[in-house]
Amino acid sequence: MSEVITNRIRTSRRALLKGLTMAGARITIGLPPLVSMFNSLGTAYAAEAAPKPIETRFVLWFNGNGIPERYWIPTETGADYEITPCLAPLAPWRKDVHVLSGLDNAAANGKGNGHTNSMSSLMTGTYFTGRGPSGPSIDQVIANKIGGDSRFRSLQIGVAQESFGESMQRNMSWSGYERALPPEMIPHRLFDRLFGAQEEGWVNRKRSILDTVRQDAGELKKRLPTDDQTRLDEHLSGIRDLERSIAVLPPEYRNVDPPDFDGDMKDWPRIAKLQSDLLVQALATRQTRVASYMLTKCQSLSRFPWLGYTAARHHDYTHAEGKTAGADGVEGQRVMRDICRWHVEEFAYLVSKLESVPEGDGTLYDHTTLVYVHEHAEANPHKNNGLAMIVAGGSPKLSRGSHTKVEGTVGDAYITVADEVVGAGIGKFPTASKKLGAILA
Repeated sequence: MSEVITNRIRTSRRALLKGLTMAGARITIGLPPLVSMFNSLGTAYAAEAAPKPIETRFVLWFNGNGIPERYWIPTETGADYEITPCLAPLAPWRKDVHVLSGLDNAAANGKGNGHTNSMSSLMTGTYFTGRGPSGPSIDQVIANKIGGDSRFRSLQIGVAQESFGESMQRNMSWSGYERALPPEMIPHRLFDRLFGAQEEGWVNRKRSILDTVRQDAGELKKRLPTDDQTRLDEHLSGIRDLERSIAVLPPEYRNVDPPDFDGDMKDWPRIAKLQSDLLVQALATRQTRVASYMLTKCQSLSRFPWLGYTAARHHDYTHAEGKTAGADGVEGQRVMRDICRWHVEEFAYLVSKLESVPEGDGTLYDHTTLVYVHEHAEANPHKNNGLAMIVAGGSPKLSRGSHTKVEGTVGDAYITVADEVVGAGIGKFPTASKKLGAILA
């Protein structure tokens, strides 16, 4: 890439931020990172004389309930660990991720039902108040430091529309004391939020949102070199494909279901991939640098018809309550194995999409750090010590390609990633007392 970038037409990063616009309307199509925006070192040309380094991004990924440790956590440590059944979808990217185990969820021993107190501690490092946490979640702490120059300081994205429980079960992002930031679970609404909306959602119209910026796109294309013209065409085609994919969803997918909804009839894998595609669009076009992604809810009650598991709900499978074999039984562990493998499949899909976007002398994945967490370790006993975590991304500051058993807290891991990898400079976080050198290269 660096040879391609040398001796090029220069396009300032301001063009990327301005995007393609429709005069007189709230319509903006963000631009992808184009080759002519970067110098031979892969840093972005600014409107000023000095090039600017490509900005880092941060994504916090969450799945409800815990894991079956025997199928999730590798037995071996180091680079030669044998990949487990749950982690199998990440096999093509094993050199790009770091599997951690042994983390303690240090503030999970307060009041709560086992899930709510664990979730509060996991996201914020604070005790559950009875209605929510008593402080901001890690994604918001990071967003407060690096999100101010983006269109969205942070994005909260969800998939499964479960209404069970209280705010603590339904939300993972918190701006402060008992102040939830609910995830957007409807692809139609997330699309409209990213690309602008008028009287009605653009995906409900008979024409494409791209029709509104066609003239601006044509004028920009004339000023770009051939390879950037191709990149722009691919970007606009990708947006159109997203429009079509969302528009053909069943009509009921446009709405949030009522409180008595079972939470298991929609095609969550289909929705998850659309939400991941939209997240990648937002990160690539610098609409945000920070996002949270809630695939399933805390104390998740989803069923999994695409996996063949509909006899009980996710939470039921984690416990022996007379409805299933329970997580401690052989069959219960196998069910949990398959559920958690699907979780990792969706995470691997996001990784693959980030790696597919060229940016400077690398990819969008090289400038994004992802942290993947659960509210528990072993699900049945609501275990809060020995938690597993995945830290992923292409930063040269991040140690990758291994499994490491660490001694520390979730907060220790967060502050290490936030300050040493993302460069957010948060300085402190509840339950954090040290930085974990094992995470760093």
